[in-house]
Amino acid sequence: MARTTTLGKHQSTKFVFICVALLGFALIADLLWASSSSSSAYLYGVSSSNWPLQESHNFIPPHLHNTTATKGNKDTLPQRVVLSATFADLPAPELEWEEMAAAPVPRLDGAALQIKDLLFVFAGYGTIDYVHSHVDIYNFTDNTWGGRFDMPKEMAHSHLGMATDGRYIYVVTGQYGPQCRGPTARTFVLDTETKKWQDMPNLPVPRYAPATQLWKGRLHVMGGSKENRYTPGLEHWSLAVKNGKALEKEWRSEIPIPRGGPHRACVTANNRLYVIGGQEGDFMAKPGSPIYKCSRRNEKWSVTGKLPYRVKTTLVGFWNGWLYFTSGQRDRGPDNPAPRKVIGQMWRTKLHL
Repeated sequence: MARTTTLGKHQSTKFVFICVALLGFALIADLLWASSSSSSAYLYGVSSSNWPLQESHNFIPPHLHNTTATKGNKDTLPQRVVLSATFADLPAPELEWEEMAAAPVPRLDGAALQIKDLLFVFAGYGTIDYVHSHVDIYNFTDNTWGGRFDMPKEMAHSHLGMATDGRYIYVVTGQYGPQCRGPTARTFVLDTETKKWQDMPNLPVPRYAPATQLWKGRLHVMGGSKENRYTPGLEHWSLAVKNGKALEKEWRSEIPIPRGGPHRACVTANNRLYVIGGQEGDFMAKPGSPIYKCSRRNEKWSVTGKLPYRVKTTLVGFWNGWLYFTSGQRDRGPDNPAPRKVIGQMWRTKLHL
């Protein structure tokens, strides 16, 4: 009996010793891993900025703000912060940006169109609970804002479709109200010389942020998001217009767009209609937007330069070789793509294309 008790104590002591040894080995391995992770993150940031590795779907931001204190040591070690490579900035040349007169109000998801040296800026969120229902005008020549006037009460406040013929601005559908409210099918036209609004035939169904453009005497509206805000729409409609007036009472169905979704750019060139970029569904936009240019000779894209900071859904104009942008929403930094402040600053840079 005594022998059995002694053997049990011996086995218990041996088991405790093995557990302590394993814990010690794990602690040493963890310290070595933390040291190597810190070093590799530093070299990674120096050698390739914050461009994600080709074989990885994640990247480590160069500025690690989160720290963890080691037990019994007041010094801190940086935590490993890993984000999807979707949020990495692209390497690009630095541009010299000049801050101009700020917009009268901050805006997110508004809209803007340029006519000569004037930028007409429409609607948008001020905060998630407040939307603007007016138009501000920026003058590129004298760097001033002015000429504010109201929009129709029935007009959408964000996610607008918009096109111009150089005098009249056509405003199609969009979200009515703050938060994530439903869309409206109402459509209007603005005479920018008289600042007068007129009704247009309603779109067949409401849409969020459809691609909109004038082409061959017709106002084309494509894609956008459906009424649930998430499902991409594929429908394509057109309406004959001239000098700010609709020449037809109803929209005509056209060939559907192959892939729909909101926030897509739309331009015409060489008698063709181009739809570029955008979203499918409703998700966080990629921060750190670089500026691109496209060479039509070889149809390749190249990076022209960086913005002064990371921002999404800006409103843009171009005048006398200067690229301007205003408004939008910033994120919380290179290691946190969560949305932050809605802004109203205006910036410009001289482009050498």
